[in-house]
Amino acid sequence: MFCSGCGGALAPGQAFCAQCGRPSAAVIPPVPGLQFQLENYAGKIRVLAIFWFIYAGLALLTGIMGLAFAHAILSGAFGEWLRGPMPPLFMGHFLLQFVWVFLIARVALAVCAGWGLMQHAQWGRMVAIVAAIFSLLKFPFGTAMGIWSLVVLLGYRNGTLYEQL
Repeated sequence: MFCSGCGGALAPGQAFCAQCGRPSAAVIPPVPGLQFQLENYAGKIRVLAIFWFIYAGLALLTGIMGLAFAHAILSGAFGEWLRGPMPPLFMGHFLLQFVWVFLIARVALAVCAGWGLMQHAQWGRMVAIVAAIFSLLKFPFGTAMGIWSLVVLLGYRNGTLYEQL
């Protein structure tokens, strides 16, 4: 610790500067309950990270099932059951490839959000906020994950607590 007047070194607990006689700055007491708030917030972040992993798994599972069903329809596996105009096959398969890429990107973003939150990395908070915004349109689970993530991660108090983890 140093004197605010002359810059001389002060011993811990020294009330006045030995060189200039200026009183030392008062020691700021710690914030009451900060450790409890940090532990509580760390628990919320851990649960949120686990739910991002679960959300990624459910998105992958439902995406694969939906794409398998779409592939079966486009390949004519249902035969006479499916009547009506069929899109050109090259357009349907191109669309399926686009949906595969979109699905993998969405699942990867959710896994990265969960991993970053689990590690308490600063980038993890940002990735989780971006993933939350993108998932708001995926009603009902994505909307719930998005709102919950934004409530837990946004705001000055939450940002400060996350930085201290």
